[in-house]
Amino acid sequence: YDTYIPQLVEDARAAVDKAVALGVVDRDRIGVTGHSHGALMTVNLLAHTTFFRAGVATSGSYNKTLTPFGFQNERRSVWKARDVYLKVSPFFSADKIKLPLLIMHGMADDNVLFTHSTTLFKKLQDLNKPFDIMTYPGSKHGLLRHADTGLHGYSTIKRFLDTQLDGDAE
Repeated sequence: YDTYIPQLVEDARAAVDKAVALGVVDRDRIGVTGHSHGALMTVNLLAHTTFFRAGVATSGSYNKTLTPFGFQNERRSVWKARDVYLKVSPFFSADKIKLPLLIMHGMADDNVLFTHSTTLFKKLQDLNKPFDIMTYPGSKHGLLRHADTGLHGYSTIKRFLDTQLDGDAE
């Protein structure tokens, strides 16, 4: 994770440039979404790039210092790689987010503590950033995979992205 942010930015740049070159996307109407570690990536992309017009992050871990003994393929503790934990955590870059973000999280998440979303929510609120939060009482980590929350979650995401990207796609 020493070079995580630069790699993430360059990978996103390459994907966006290729999709635009193929003619399958409008560069001015691209949203980004991610779940779990992908949510961390989504929020980091909104903080560190201008490639996207909005983002949706579900069940993300936004402050890696709250997982001090490693995460994903990072095996060093926060005490051995403090700078990595801080740079990877979009919570510490929330002031750079200028684009709309929808945060979604199940309140009974058994994989990523719900407090990750609530602390990011509070930080964005304090900074007057454009965001919304949708919480699901009783839902666990895979909230979009369950019949009781999935349909509502996906329709919420669609409405949010249609509104933010000025789209009318079905």
